[in-house]
Amino acid sequence: MKLFVIFPARNESKTIAQCVETAKKSKYEPEILVVDGNSSDKTKAEAKSAGAIVIKQSRGIFPAKGVAIKDGLKEAFSRGADYIMFLDADIVNLTPEWIDLLAEPVIEKTCDMSRGYYQRAEYDGAVTKLVAKPLAWVFFPEVFHFSQPLTGEICGTAELFKDLFMSRDWPDGWGIDIWLLIEAAMKNYDITEVYLGTKVHTSRQDYQRDVVRLTKMAEQVSLTTYKEAIKYKRVDNLKKLRL
Repeated sequence: MKLFVIFPARNESKTIAQCVETAKKSKYEPEILVVDGNSSDKTKAEAKSAGAIVIKQSRGIFPAKGVAIKDGLKEAFSRGADYIMFLDADIVNLTPEWIDLLAEPVIEKTCDMSRGYYQRAEYDGAVTKLVAKPLAWVFFPEVFHFSQPLTGEICGTAELFKDLFMSRDWPDGWGIDIWLLIEAAMKNYDITEVYLGTKVHTSRQDYQRDVVRLTKMAEQVSLTTYKEAIKYKRVDNLKKLRL
């Protein structure tokens, strides 16, 4: 049994070493992989010093979370991964128990994909509340019940990820989180949410930077969901709405 924990990371030198060291303490003894998104700080050096395998993101674009995830999967496949987990690289309060809780239902074969959810502050989760959840309600009621469809904490079997990996419509940017959820659900994989407590991450500490980032994220999440709705012939769902 080989579990890979993958951190897509760009300019996360303040937290990446702690994240890597924490993930290594999981009872599942995972391999740790960091996909560096062409950082201008010491993210790459910090990750290596903490004991992670580090690869460079294949395309020099931003935002490129989807590119980083695909690069990470390709590397994990080549190293014989059985299970693959993705975690955000800016988490301040990550614990080994998070990895254990996410991995356990997948490794124990009670589901094909686990997705973390957590307690959020009132001001947090704007794109989830205003974009992802309403669009899921309209186009994909199969996934509306998931509390946080844009979670960065995901674990799945290598078989599941290999299946999704072959898709030609894989998003490059922040649309990847909702895309993975919709695609897995539409392919009838078993998906469960796992409560991880409270999540604290550094991106919320700079409000101005966050507004710019969230605007772009909202754009990409909505566009990805619309494309999925067209693909699965869900556009007629709009006719059911009373506006």
